[in-house]
Amino acid sequence: MKRNDLRNVAIIAHVDHGKTTLVDEMLRQGGVYRENQVTEERVMDSNDLERERGITILAKNTAVHYKGVKINIVDTPGHADFGGEVERILKMVNGVILLVDAAEGPMPQTRFVLEHALALNHRVIVVVNKIDKPDARLGEIEDEVLELLMELEASDEQLDSPILYCSGRDGTASRSPDQRGTDLVPLFETILDYIPAPEGDENGELQLLVSSIDYNNFVGRIGIGRIERGRLRQNQEAMISNYHSDQTPRRSKIVSIYQFDGLNRVQVPEATVGDIVCFSGAESINIGDTVTSVSCVEPLEFVKVSEPTVEMTFSVNDSPFAGKEGKFVTSRHLRERLYRELLRDVSLRVSDGETTDCFRVAGRGEMHLSILIENMRREGYELTCSNPRVLYKEIDGVRCEPIERVTLDVPEEYVGAVMERLGSRKGELIDMQLRGSRQKLVYVIPSRCLFGYRSEFLTATRGEGILNSVFEGYAPYKGEITMRFTGSLVASEAGETTSYGLFYAQDRGPLFIGPATPVYEGMIVGENPKPGDIAVNVCKKKHLTAIRSSGADEALTLITPRQLSLEEAIEFITDDELIEVTPKSIRLRKAILDTSLRLKAQAAKKNAAKS
Repeated sequence: MKRNDLRNVAIIAHVDHGKTTLVDEMLRQGGVYRENQVTEERVMDSNDLERERGITILAKNTAVHYKGVKINIVDTPGHADFGGEVERILKMVNGVILLVDAAEGPMPQTRFVLEHALALNHRVIVVVNKIDKPDARLGEIEDEVLELLMELEASDEQLDSPILYCSGRDGTASRSPDQRGTDLVPLFETILDYIPAPEGDENGELQLLVSSIDYNNFVGRIGIGRIERGRLRQNQEAMISNYHSDQTPRRSKIVSIYQFDGLNRVQVPEATVGDIVCFSGAESINIGDTVTSVSCVEPLEFVKVSEPTVEMTFSVNDSPFAGKEGKFVTSRHLRERLYRELLRDVSLRVSDGETTDCFRVAGRGEMHLSILIENMRREGYELTCSNPRVLYKEIDGVRCEPIERVTLDVPEEYVGAVMERLGSRKGELIDMQLRGSRQKLVYVIPSRCLFGYRSEFLTATRGEGILNSVFEGYAPYKGEITMRFTGSLVASEAGETTSYGLFYAQDRGPLFIGPATPVYEGMIVGENPKPGDIAVNVCKKKHLTAIRSSGADEALTLITPRQLSLEEAIEFITDDELIEVTPKSIRLRKAILDTSLRLKAQAAKKNAAKS
């Protein structure tokens, strides 16, 4: 059976190329809203963190209707660290809309997501977005996309992909670069004409591959996937199995079935081949599982999700301020929350650490792990995190490390400073292009050499530079390299900071805290511009005497402290430092809090290195 009344399509692109904004207009012109309805921007970014950061983190489903055809749309993340979200949902669709910025052109993540779509033999509609930009390069972009398709060994049919020219913000599309459209009708028509309709045996035995998981406090776990064969009915008995597992298939009952319609989930009594559905009742369902009929258990193969490249250690908060701000503070709470995250995030790995109080958490990158930490602290968890470490692999007896492809867009006057720093971090320049007053640089560089560089890069380019990276592969280990050339200012005693103590400490380097802030011994309160740590007493008070000094009435002028975000804290810390994360605070600290014990440990480490 061919479902001519249905199309399943995913929108894929690099971060910030306008996927979610285009979906807004597709929903508006697809009849989801009333004519006078007030709507918010980026309506698909429903998560608080997504709205705050302006990025998509989780893939989400919606649907519009055009000429009697239902178009299921999946909005995907554009950031490389959330590539696992893109990989798994591509099994739900029959084609993709590839968005490319009219000025930036194909970027690292464009290449990554397109490669996976081509591997699944999906048809591609190329949409050049933001054509109203003053620096748009429509002719060049078309050539760059074609070159990328050829480089990724696209089929002849994929090389002939239709190209549309859109302004997602204005809700217009056209088939010609010289002509501005008036609405998105050309895009809807191309989807209907070019994206194949789902096919399958409507009367066959049920087969549904679960590509996503949701959770509801009332009904529990909700599976989301596309029906590959047969029909799914309410209250149907079904078997759940996994192609990649030896686990015995388990019986379950489908309680409720929902389909996406606009921004809502509509309950239906049954669904058939090609439909993307949500269903409840199968409490133990996981991503990658197959729901089949009881009489014919034939699990489907799930896409192989790329392995994590970066690891951090999460442990119970053991600082003097532990338990004061958080609701969930024990190792049991931490273990339960981390293993629960595994059920939703297929690109995350969690394993027990050296002690019962710590866990090793591996992900795609620093942002992937920092989003998890941020979500946990908002839910009331307290924990400490180590600095990120790359995961090495042994390939043919050679120790190999993950390599990133980094694309930088830099104003011409700052190119020298950027190239010097990347060269010292073992970066190899592979491409360089001049675009007006800006330079596009492409480097391959070890993943570990990017730790701590993003904030340094923004400083070097006065905030005008753009840096994007994507995992390239593994290469032989490049050797030791020093990536942090500064030290820390460490509190030498516990108490509350005073203006007097901070005034004399700020001469040593920029501070991270202001006056009247509680601190403990071993807490990092600032940065030492030179290598090595300095113990400072930020709680020092001015001694009162009977003699009035000449400078007694001088005001103490404090420099505004530098407030570190979670990502900046992760970039800042080194091997012997930790981040204390609570619902209200982000504090930096040394792993060994006692000053004398820490100095002994550092001396022992130096002696061991010399011998």
